[in-house]
Amino acid sequence: MSPSSTTTAPGARPVLVAGGISDSHTWNLVYLQLLLEEHGFRVVNLGPCVPEELLIAEALAHRPALIVVSSVNGHGYHDGMRTVTRLGEHPELADVPAVIGGKLGIAGPCGDEEADALRAAGYDAVFDDSAEGVAAFRRMLDGLPQRALV
Repeated sequence: MSPSSTTTAPGARPVLVAGGISDSHTWNLVYLQLLLEEHGFRVVNLGPCVPEELLIAEALAHRPALIVVSSVNGHGYHDGMRTVTRLGEHPELADVPAVIGGKLGIAGPCGDEEADALRAAGYDAVFDDSAEGVAAFRRMLDGLPQRALV
């Protein structure tokens, strides 16, 4: 990607979507991409099993409006903690909001303690895989000021 393409109008900043490093599921990532596009966002879908190094490199290249990490395999809490910690090592990404959602625990939904720990580690929001979690994610998208210009 050329430097000029990363300095587009603010509304054109994409949303990065990534599966956790241990999560090989793809249907959730396609769903998220379609949902984000429905809300007017341009999406860069990095796919499943995204290593932190790739997510960081893409975030630095695209300067996204939002980073969305998704989990279906139940290891989202552990993968997500490692991912957000690595993102936090890059001060140039400090203003990029990051959220995580899906099946975050292997024993069922994460509790308040785990969700609080994910937020304390650096996520701006944590969404479970319930209908309420999807509704909360949609409300968050509706509140974001940056939409694609395409």
